[in-house]
Amino acid sequence: MTDQRMPEPPLGDLALVPGRAVDLLALALPLAPVAPSDVEEGEPRAGSRGLIRPGRPGSPGPDNLDSPDSTGGELGVWTLEPGVVTDVEIDETFVVIAGRGTVEIEGGPAEELRPGILMSLTAGMRTRWTITETLRKVYLL
Repeated sequence: MTDQRMPEPPLGDLALVPGRAVDLLALALPLAPVAPSDVEEGEPRAGSRGLIRPGRPGSPGPDNLDSPDSTGGELGVWTLEPGVVTDVEIDETFVVIAGRGTVEIEGGPAEELRPGILMSLTAGMRTRWTITETLRKVYLL
């Protein structure tokens, strides 16, 4: 049996190919330090890559997720190294695929983050992320 996974292109958005697997745990993500004003503890870095569903390149529509006219939203993979950071969220739904930690929404309890957790955030939520093991999530904006 041959390996059906896509070879990884240079860093940047990754186009998905129907019938081909993408190893999201092995996918390289460009990392950059989190803004010092958002860091409460540690020196965490974060990174992400967009995942683009197949469609006609450059044409808007629900099969081309990188198009601003798309009704599907942006799909991608994001990671955050251990540390404590704060953020003001945008509308997002995500599933954790690796790592551990918690996220606290201002005025609410801390929610556990571990593989298999599905969560939605809404624009304007103030959050505090405490990451104990590098977190990786798949998001939909």
